[in-house]
Amino acid sequence: MALPSVVPAPASIEADGSAPFALTSGTPIVAAAEIADATEALQSLIETRTGLRLDTREPADSAADARAIVLEIAGDGAAESYRLDVTEASVIVSGTDAAGLFYGVQTLGQLVEPAPGGWQIPAVRIVDAPRFAYRGVMLDVARHFHDVATVKAYIDRTSALKFTHLHLHLTDDQGWRLQLDSRPLLTEKASATSVGGDPGGFYTQDDYREIIDHAGARHMTVVPEIDLPGHTHAVSLAYPELSEEPVLSDHIREIVRDYGGELPVNGVPYGGMAVGFSSLKIRDEATYEFLADVLGEVARLTPGPYLHIGGDEALGTSAEDYDYFIGRVSRLAASLGKTPVAWHEAGTATDLEPTTVGQFWGYVEPIDGMDAKARGFTAVGSDQGKLILSPADAIYLDMKFDADSPLGLTWARGVTTARRAYEWDPAEVVDGVADEQILGVEAPLWTETARTLADIDALAFPRAAAAEAAWSPAAGASELRTWESFAARVGALAPLWTSQGIGFTPLDGIPWAVEVAAGADRGDA
Repeated sequence: MALPSVVPAPASIEADGSAPFALTSGTPIVAAAEIADATEALQSLIETRTGLRLDTREPADSAADARAIVLEIAGDGAAESYRLDVTEASVIVSGTDAAGLFYGVQTLGQLVEPAPGGWQIPAVRIVDAPRFAYRGVMLDVARHFHDVATVKAYIDRTSALKFTHLHLHLTDDQGWRLQLDSRPLLTEKASATSVGGDPGGFYTQDDYREIIDHAGARHMTVVPEIDLPGHTHAVSLAYPELSEEPVLSDHIREIVRDYGGELPVNGVPYGGMAVGFSSLKIRDEATYEFLADVLGEVARLTPGPYLHIGGDEALGTSAEDYDYFIGRVSRLAASLGKTPVAWHEAGTATDLEPTTVGQFWGYVEPIDGMDAKARGFTAVGSDQGKLILSPADAIYLDMKFDADSPLGLTWARGVTTARRAYEWDPAEVVDGVADEQILGVEAPLWTETARTLADIDALAFPRAAAAEAAWSPAAGASELRTWESFAARVGALAPLWTSQGIGFTPLDGIPWAVEVAAGADRGDA
């Protein structure tokens, strides 16, 4: 018989063809009080999907023969792993830890399906654990500002797919998005604009804490990025004395010609899409006093272990100055008790802080020596878990999914179909870099064209789910890790996503399920 659809593909899944578990309004959730977060997550999932609000019971209050969904933390498996056993008589979700239980609950939510007169969960056994510890999504809130509610909604959507990290791109040429007590002019003077002259905005420190808390409750870690030394035109609005004059290359002029807007001018808000023209003053000690304040305060506000210092597209900085800057700032981040993260260009720095993690944004088949730069991170310090793979032509979620779409760009090898987003493997991108040297995978979403949550949904879904290589076994190690399997499995999620209000794009090549729930009681009456 056909296996039920689960995304990302689990390590092991078996169906024996026995009768499913009937889910009704009388089905209890049996769970200890200390795992209330998992209980509430399951209650919300099932209510959103079916309209049924299930009651909860403590294990001691549950009759031994009661038909129930049992949640527990048990076992000694790998971190974030879980087991899910469904029979006609019971459903048991066992997580090795709280995160594993949360992921098991998300899988269970995907299994719920309509049945004649009600709802059911197919009989199945799943044993599951992640391939990589770092499974990230990035949301750019600098090109267009996205409010707290939008960020929290994106956390909800992506944590359900077992992503563990939210990388927030907080600063860029178009705006500064985090209020800092040490440098208040950054949000007072540099936060009001976005691409195309759209309104800007920023997060207060309370806003930022709210995002962090919301992410933490869903086992996601926030990774803040202060992009340096380029992508810093917004700094010139608040502290012009720290910024070099824009470097206006022919490439910058071409971008302005093709996408509109004005050429950048120091101290004047910038709403264009050109990149690489800005730079901080590398040899001025005032720059490092500024960065000690900024990075120090961001580090104190952020409980997670990572601090992203950017380092990409610093075309307005000479190679010698770039090398000096990255070495100094990566060491500054480490001195603040954080693991520095930098885009792959920083792998060329001769004095790179040894604990720095590199993020590769080149292509699945690297060009222009991007792979050599990425290998620079594995050449210093320990080579374990030193790279995050974000190949732009596969999992940059802001690339167009269709040539006629008004959303997205096409610079990363044109239109990125769902199939191209799926058919790559992290260990095959950078020669000489194997699984143990890879910290994980991240799917970025830049927002030059994304103004609303609806835009984010349309760009990210279903292609965010195509990053299942972050969780699932490598291609070839599981019969589920094929495009054909993924297309069928993600297509089956359409009714669940619709019930959750996710405005996904029904891309061609995926058999999207249309739920016919004749006689199924949603429990709404």
